[in-house]
Amino acid sequence: MASHSQSPANAPAPIDFDSIKQLTTVEAKAVDQLIINELSSDVILINQVGHYIVGSGGKRLRPMLLLLAAKALGGTNDKHLLMAAVIEFIHTATLLHDDVVDDSDLRRGKESANAVWGNAASILVGDYLYSSAFEMMVRTGNMQVMEILSKTTTAIAEGEVLQLLNCNNPETTEEKYLEVIARKTAILFSAATRLAAVLSGASAETEQGLAQYGQHLGIAFQLIDDALDYKASKDELGKNLGDDLAEGKPTLPLIYAIQNGDENEAKIIIDAIKNGNRDAFNEVFTVVQRTKAIDYTEQRADEEAQKAIAALSVLPDSAYKEALTLLAKFSVQRNY
Repeated sequence: MASHSQSPANAPAPIDFDSIKQLTTVEAKAVDQLIINELSSDVILINQVGHYIVGSGGKRLRPMLLLLAAKALGGTNDKHLLMAAVIEFIHTATLLHDDVVDDSDLRRGKESANAVWGNAASILVGDYLYSSAFEMMVRTGNMQVMEILSKTTTAIAEGEVLQLLNCNNPETTEEKYLEVIARKTAILFSAATRLAAVLSGASAETEQGLAQYGQHLGIAFQLIDDALDYKASKDELGKNLGDDLAEGKPTLPLIYAIQNGDENEAKIIIDAIKNGNRDAFNEVFTVVQRTKAIDYTEQRADEEAQKAIAALSVLPDSAYKEALTLLAKFSVQRNY
């Protein structure tokens, strides 16, 4: 069975995620309070499911990105805090819907909402979170904000459908896979950092630079997520190992292993993707290791992280810019 590999002696020093998080502690508490207030509904099930998933931990990475970018541009205001809550609502809605589509029973190390309340409740509360997010963003009175987020949520939905089309298809190319994660995952990272610039009244150049940072960071983050399915332990991952395989998802480690394994090795992975076969996990894991598919995936993630860091040149030097740089490095180094 897979186990987390040891870091080599020449590996970079681990990034302390908690110390980065501390730079936005005050604002993050205000955002959490906003989230709790906005989850208040006279429909009890909405409160229960909403509080369950929002309160189940997670890194709160997307709101943190928005807050750090805003502070790098001079500070946060009420609209930044509201927008950070909106971003988390949209992210949470996608998680609720994802777990239904993927038939997942574990999320962030505990039972997924659909495992507790069923698929219908998860879908409907996800819909509620989406509509609440749009209700909240209207309060900014900023048409550009609404345009960015409406295009973002449309792209996320397109990414979900593209991923569905790729499921159980071992002929999925690296290019098609990257198109899915650019839309499904990276675009919300990009929206978070871009909206910080918009609400700070930053220049178009700064806005585009931060959008690029978020996009590249999001791709790096998802690449590592997909690598961890064949590397981390279940406790580190917060979901079952081999979930991607069970769902027939042709992620980059598998795509690379098919291309670089011998005929028999390629067939093992092709059959596992076609059948969504978790039972083949150990065999697939062996092929993934032998072809160095994880190394390749991590290398691609590092390339994206470096592009993200380069895009930060639009920001003046500060502790917050440094934190954004460290988050790009953390996205590649992490094991959870």
